[in-house]
Amino acid sequence: MKKRESIIVTGGAGYIGSHTIIELLQQTNYDIISIDNYSNSHESANANIEKITGKKINFFNVDLCDKDSLNTQLKDVKDVAGVIHFAAFKSVPESVADPLLYYHNNIESLVNILDLCKQKNITNFIFSSSCSVYGNINDLPVTEDSVLGKAESPYAYTKQVGEQMVSAFTKTIKGFNAVTLRYFNPVGAHISAQIGELPIGPPTSLVPIITRTAIGIIPKMSVHGNDYSTRDGSCVRDYIHVSDIADAHIKALQYVVEGKNKNPLFLFNLGTGKGVTVLEAINSFEKVSGLKLNYEIGPRRGGDVEAIYANNSLAKQELNWEPKYTIDEMMLSAWKWQEYLSKLTTN
Repeated sequence: MKKRESIIVTGGAGYIGSHTIIELLQQTNYDIISIDNYSNSHESANANIEKITGKKINFFNVDLCDKDSLNTQLKDVKDVAGVIHFAAFKSVPESVADPLLYYHNNIESLVNILDLCKQKNITNFIFSSSCSVYGNINDLPVTEDSVLGKAESPYAYTKQVGEQMVSAFTKTIKGFNAVTLRYFNPVGAHISAQIGELPIGPPTSLVPIITRTAIGIIPKMSVHGNDYSTRDGSCVRDYIHVSDIADAHIKALQYVVEGKNKNPLFLFNLGTGKGVTVLEAINSFEKVSGLKLNYEIGPRRGGDVEAIYANNSLAKQELNWEPKYTIDEMMLSAWKWQEYLSKLTTN
């Protein structure tokens, strides 16, 4: 009888990692090994995953930058079919304020997890990248063949370097297959409203700022600039539901495990293909929630690109992946998650 295989998910208690583990448990027969050190996540995520799925995960509390601890804690782990690597810091403004933190954490953790793959002969790897690697780009929508621009933040630069590292590693390790997924702007929460985005400290992403403003945690939110060359002056982003992102990881994993990839390294854009301005996102939230947001127009924020949205046709074609959620559904799911959190704190 063939041994039951596992998938290692780094950053498994984080926002996208936790949603991806749910999809793995519901769509596949793999055991799950989750790695996280709770630097930007909560222990409650693991319990919520098991509550939603009715299945257990194997969790290791380890800092991926601590190579000795990583190797020691996972020394007995065997029969791993692949790794999905999320673990990274992801705040653009924080990276601008503290670039060394991002260079150390995001790059060193990737070095160590790739080394673990080499040690344990793990041959399938999914890398969490970002549309920020494109920089300020004029030719929209962006395709996977678009030339990468200058990184507008240290965070974006770590993702550019990370992609280069995965590419180089793939060329040197025979039989190693990797898929790089360039996310656009993951938002929303699981349909159960029992798991969602819950950053440590003040949020820097738009949607949790919107929901916290609506619930009264943030008195007034700021729109960072309305003088961009866009249809209403605010930045344009390609918002995509986190569960659509998670589903793409399952399909990318199956793509390499089943040998469907024509080359050892593939990369895909993950977005809806539709650009939405910050002000349009706010309007969508106000529509589905029935609430009026207290916001003001503020100055531009360092590290932000003006506009970016995806051409996602390659992911649709190769992975048979299709994003399901509309911007209104994304906003409504995020609001239900915020209401769920509010009930927890008041009970």
